[in-house]
Amino acid sequence: MDSIIVTGNGPLAGQVPIAGAKNACLTLMPATLLSEEPLTLTNAPRLSDIATMTALLQSLGAEVTSMQGGQVLAMSSHALDNHVADYEIVRKMRASNLVLGPLLARLGHAVVSLPGGCAIGARPMDLHIAALEALGAEIELKEGYLHAVARGGLKGAVHEMRFASVGATENAMMAATLAKGTTVLKNVAREPEIVDLATCLRRMGAQIEGDGSSEIIIEGVDRLHGATHPVVTDRIELGTYMLAPAICGGEVECLGGRADLLGAFCERLDSAGITVSETEKGLKVSRRNGRVSAVDVTTEPFPGFPTDLQAQMMALMCTAEGTSVLQEKIFENRFMHAPELIRMGADIEVQGGTARVRGVERLKGAPVMATDLRASVSLILAGLAAEGETIVNRVYHLDRGYERVEEKLSALGARIERVSGQ
Repeated sequence: MDSIIVTGNGPLAGQVPIAGAKNACLTLMPATLLSEEPLTLTNAPRLSDIATMTALLQSLGAEVTSMQGGQVLAMSSHALDNHVADYEIVRKMRASNLVLGPLLARLGHAVVSLPGGCAIGARPMDLHIAALEALGAEIELKEGYLHAVARGGLKGAVHEMRFASVGATENAMMAATLAKGTTVLKNVAREPEIVDLATCLRRMGAQIEGDGSSEIIIEGVDRLHGATHPVVTDRIELGTYMLAPAICGGEVECLGGRADLLGAFCERLDSAGITVSETEKGLKVSRRNGRVSAVDVTTEPFPGFPTDLQAQMMALMCTAEGTSVLQEKIFENRFMHAPELIRMGADIEVQGGTARVRGVERLKGAPVMATDLRASVSLILAGLAAEGETIVNRVYHLDRGYERVEEKLSALGARIERVSGQ
């Protein structure tokens, strides 16, 4: 099993390219199931999760061809011959459940295993099921699989979500594009990935309006056609690399970065003493002077502070001046990185969904273990600012969401290397 070794090496400098969004691409890929015509995605990230989704789509009979080093995905679902999403593939990744809505809409039936993914809370499927049942689907759980059928096809409906779930919003949106009549989805997620999916679906001929707001209206159409669509910038990778110079000092330009993707996050950085400025190529980030100031953070659905940047922000707060309080309101069990940061000398107290972080002057390198995707990179960021050597074990999580992280950080002057396990 691979490990990553990080040695604190002072300020960072240079430019770092930000990849297409993992969460957006994993949503866009199942959209190919809605049409017999080709869907091509550009600016795709090169990640293990993309390979997993590719394998899942291929198991359903879709054709997926990776081109230009993996940054272009050419897909076609003209010959679907399977409606069962098998456990052996689905268990590897939470986003696999996003084939449920498209299969129901296109074929009228689907059998999808309950998903797996990182151990950061239950993340139940009930919101997905409720939305699809509102559209006329009948769904039954049997032996770990969701058996769904839409007798006579899906039908437009008005449905208000109990919680603004990103995945449930995406599943319902895709299903509703081919439903008969008008669908009104209320209290939906507003994330940029939702807007990106809606943009792609409109390119395929869907009639959607309201994306980016709390209410989306979809007028069902008889069929969708092919399209070419660029994947939106990964705002979580962007935020992660913005935190690198915040933790280490220096100045880094994040190529392709957009401040509108991370409004609340940028506000917290400004309060902490980090300057973020827009350039022709992206965003430039630097620490204003001395230690950063402690700031409080509460994770919220977009446009609030992203839960997927909480672990990385905690790493920054570990060396901030003062005490910060981080509240996790999206997922339970998402402070598993805290004990590993404590091994590096951090002063953190966790009670339920709240973490109190008292900043220390310097972290110290130590062997640590990654527990999930975002925790992995938070430990790497902490290692960049620590004294001595940090060994991050179980980094297979990292490859699910970060493209060539060692290469990108090395180009900025970081001392980081991957060591293959036995």
